[in-house]
Amino acid sequence: MSLDLRTWPRPDRGALFVVSGASGTGKTTLVQEALRRMPNLTFSVSATTRPPRAGESDGIDYLFVSPEAFEQLRQTNELLEWAEVYGNRYGTPKGPVLAAIARGDSILLDIDVKGARQVRRALPEAVTIFLLPPDMATIETRLRARSTDSEAVIERRMAEAREQLEGAAEADYIVVNDALESAHDQLQAILVAELCRRHRHPTLVERFGA
Repeated sequence: MSLDLRTWPRPDRGALFVVSGASGTGKTTLVQEALRRMPNLTFSVSATTRPPRAGESDGIDYLFVSPEAFEQLRQTNELLEWAEVYGNRYGTPKGPVLAAIARGDSILLDIDVKGARQVRRALPEAVTIFLLPPDMATIETRLRARSTDSEAVIERRMAEAREQLEGAAEADYIVVNDALESAHDQLQAILVAELCRRHRHPTLVERFGA
């Protein structure tokens, strides 16, 4: 798909796109390409209690906060979703997402199925997109191609993938990543269609008396 989106009318109200999918479905590659192709679309910066790693910058890679500050965000309902991973907490601050949407920008959030469910409860207007592999054998092939995981880790990731794939039934849109370029086009088509919805362009509607 070849579209010059720079000339498209900017929506008055942007969207929150939530992309989920099992490990091995090519999610990271598709998300990075969507961010490159789409104007006014940015990646959500998560808050975390873990310390910064070498080369990471506060506010760019993550919002690094204390456990106490994170708990305050959670208790005051200022997170769209959160989870604890290996003793550290990660979450998506609600304020920056809502501010971006209100000014016509859009946010892309890459999270697992449990996180997507939390987001839908907190912000029902969120657009959920689920990435599927052509089959389970493809996931296993992609995991083994990394050549970094033991057999036990691969088996665990396959079990996790089967569990994650059950979330496809809850998504607004499905993208099957069989051929990468086709998957890119499918994802971009979803983003464009959602951003062209009438309710995101009240100024245009009013201008033409529609």
